[in-house]
This record gives sequence, C-alpha cells and structure tokens, in this order.
Amino acid sequence: MNDKTTASAPSNLSRRQALFGSSAVAAAMFLPELALAANAPILGAAVGDARMLPVTFKNNGIDMAGHLYLPKNFSESAKYPAIISVHPGGGVKEQTAGLYARKLAEQGFVALAFDASHQGASGGMPRLLDDPMRRVADIYSAVDYLTALRYVDASRIGALGICAGSGTAVKAASMERRIKSIATVSAVDVGAATRKGWDGKAPQADQIAMLDSVAKQRSAEAAGAAPAYVNYVPKVGDKTAPRDLQEAADYYLTSRGQHPNAPNKMLMTSLSALASFTGFDRLDLLTQPVLAIAGSEAGSLWHSQELHAKAAGPKELFIVKGATHMDLYDGEGVSIAMSQLSPFFTRTL
Repeated sequence: MNDKTTASAPSNLSRRQALFGSSAVAAAMFLPELALAANAPILGAAVGDARMLPVTFKNNGIDMAGHLYLPKNFSESAKYPAIISVHPGGGVKEQTAGLYARKLAEQGFVALAFDASHQGASGGMPRLLDDPMRRVADIYSAVDYLTALRYVDASRIGALGICAGSGTAVKAASMERRIKSIATVSAVDVGAATRKGWDGKAPQADQIAMLDSVAKQRSAEAAGAAPAYVNYVPKVGDKTAPRDLQEAADYYLTSRGQHPNAPNKMLMTSLSALASFTGFDRLDLLTQPVLAIAGSEAGSLWHSQELHAKAAGPKELFIVKGATHMDLYDGEGVSIAMSQLSPFFTRTL
C-alpha cells in the first residue's frame, strides 16, 4: 500500500442518503434490449478530445440516462477498458462525473456517466428520492450495460466514485466482482456522513432528532400532506456551514457547476435511507485495487482515510496538499487527480 502527496493544489456536501432482485425470466426479458444497445451504430459529438454519445439503459424497469464518452480515435472493431463515473449526491452526469468521464476517454478509456435513478434525466418515482442502496443497484445495471457493448472488454471494467458516489461505488464494488478496480475522489460514505456529520464528530442526539423529524413527516404524508424537501448544500454565502459545504454551494448554485437537472433538493424522507446506509461495511471483500484521492484540507478526508485503512486489496491514498473537498471537482484539481487516475486504471484494468 502507498501513501503519496503532491505539493500543488488549486484554490477554492452535505450528503444525507430496495435494492434489486429480478428473476431469471425478468433478466431474460432485458436481453433483447441489451443486444440492441450493443449493436447500435456509434455516433456522438466531439467533446474536448473525446466523443460523447447520449445513451439509455434499463435498471429493473427504470430507464437510465447516461453519457457514454469514447476515445477520439475510437474504433468499433477494437476492445476498450471501461470506467463507470458515479456522480455525487445531488449531482447529475453533466457536472463533475461527466468531466472525469471525458478526461478518462481522452486517455483511451470508454467511460460512462449517468444520472442516478429518481434523479436528473433518469426515470424512477418518486422524483428526488435519494436512497443510496438504489444507487448501488444503478451501478450494477451500468455494469450490465457496459458488458453488452461489443467494443468494451467486459473483463476490464472499473469504477470511479466522486463524493457520495464513492460510497455507493465502493459498496457496489465490494459485492460486484465484474468491477476490477475502483478509484474515489473526495470520497464520502454518505451513510456515515448522515449519522456523524460532515466532520464525523456530530453527537448521536443530532441523528435521533433528525430521525424524529423524518418520522413526523412520513406520518404527515400518510395523512395526505405534501412531500417536504431538504437541501443538499446551503445557500451561497451561508458562513455557518462547514467550509467544504460553503464551497459546494459555490459549485452547485452558481454558473461554475449549476445545472437545471440538479435542483439542490431531495425528499426529506430520504434521510432515514441515508442514515441506514453503510458504504464501507464490507471492505473485507474489497480485494480489487483501490485508489483514494482527497484534499489535505477537506473536512471529508476521514472517509478516504477509513477506506484506505480497511480495504482488503492493494490500495493507495493520494493526498492533494492544500486542497479542499470541492477543489477536486473541476479546474486544476481535476488535472491533479487525473495524473493519478489515468496511470492507476491503465495499470489495473
């Protein structure tokens, strides 16, 4: 295992968050759709030094919306390693997950960024539900989709999780042996963050008060009240929030990263699903190579440190000196992260 640090850093979320189970008959029903996807003509627009193709795939009856990024000199007759880029809670594929997917495609990988079920352009009711176990199932379906593409080497599929996308990607990889290596950027196990707070130090009384509020809201909705929503990040300029979350507002709520499909809210009743989620509970099964990248000044650093300490397989922790959580979402921070991600996935896939 390695601990590495870089000396340069750029200047610059709170994530509070039925898995699956389809019969052999139901699985067989999806095979024609997968075959059609695998044999579709390869089009797509130039994006940077890559090409991007809007795609859809099935997830237990939900239509998932994705962007498939292809290398600039893509050939349908070749076989490529593929990487699933999993967006943060409250995010969508057009933001940081899509940026990393494009950068990976520019390095020769096929990369898929997609909207979580119930979010963005993907289907799923109710809207704006944030249930991390459903997001784990989303990742399983993304692996299914990639294995059916004729130009993807199904034995060389990796995953990249960003912020809360790391917790669900790690959970998925712990159980999904088709994921051969996994990297995280500004990792957050959203279940632990919901229970313990952004810095990991919140008292249990805060969690109990939150769950009491959720219980009251569920009863109110059962009696006919309208759904209630909570924000992922605070308002721009809210100095009472942790530094990382203030910077998250600057990303999600300004022209820097704002997208109309990311409205900065989720169903309040999602909080109990988030609180019950344990993204890092089976790290004894995570025998695949792991790379965790995080900023030295990130309030979320403790998640990456826990992942690195407990993962069973080969592992590296790369600390970006001086960087905060959000510094790795765009700009120079992405370039620093990519200097590690590209060789890692090249080596492990």
